[in-house]
Amino acid sequence: MNWQDHIGTDSNVLVGKPCIKGTRLSVEHILKLLASGWSEEMILKNYPRLTKESLQAVFAYVSDCMEDGLMYQTELQAS
Repeated sequence: MNWQDHIGTDSNVLVGKPCIKGTRLSVEHILKLLASGWSEEMILKNYPRLTKESLQAVFAYVSDCMEDGLMYQTELQAS
């Protein structure tokens, strides 16, 4: 999966946040939907411009960011 085919940034769209190309849907927004319990099917139904591949690209993008150390929390607090 080459996430660069599906995700890009543009300083004129959502202040440069990574978004699904051709939309104003940020990677952050998609992740928040998933974190709040939305299924892939629900997302695709509510956002018909998205494809299964664009959702897979979100995961590939986040995986690459984590692998590169771009996303991490320095200290986890016990609950």
